[in-house]
Amino acid sequence: MLCEECGKNQSTVHLTKIINGKVNKVHLCEECAKKHKTLDFDSTFSIHDFFAGLLDNTDDSTLSLGQSAKIQCDNCGMTYSKFRQSGRLGCNECYNSFKDKLIPLFKRIHGHDNHTGKVPKRAGGIIRIKKDIEDLRKNLSIAVREEEFEEAARLRDKIKDLEKEIEMK
Repeated sequence: MLCEECGKNQSTVHLTKIINGKVNKVHLCEECAKKHKTLDFDSTFSIHDFFAGLLDNTDDSTLSLGQSAKIQCDNCGMTYSKFRQSGRLGCNECYNSFKDKLIPLFKRIHGHDNHTGKVPKRAGGIIRIKKDIEDLRKNLSIAVREEEFEEAARLRDKIKDLEKEIEMK
């Protein structure tokens, strides 16, 4: 696709603006995108910059700057303010040390704070079973809607068996 502004170069920047429900898409080449002051184009963007930007926008109204700096990981010594600057945790124990601050961040990024992605079949234990139950409940809902009551009863029984399996673990 060619740049919508110059019509010469291949477009590499694709911007979608949604204002009051109206979608406006713009496709520009790198040179034309750099000319737009509203885009603030930076070709050195990294995922670290993205997460640091999210951290900068989190609500720290519950903690003053001094209190935020005092939150520290007992294992590696990383402070929460250092984490906010770098966007990286020091060790796996930082998750526990900064838990109260990370959960809202995870909810903003993922929309929830529970893992809902894929789980390896040979691992996962309870996570795998919960995922199976979720899938079975979807199928159960479809079976009831389509009035396939024998299939619905079979799915219901399988869900109960898996829930018992979770209770035993």
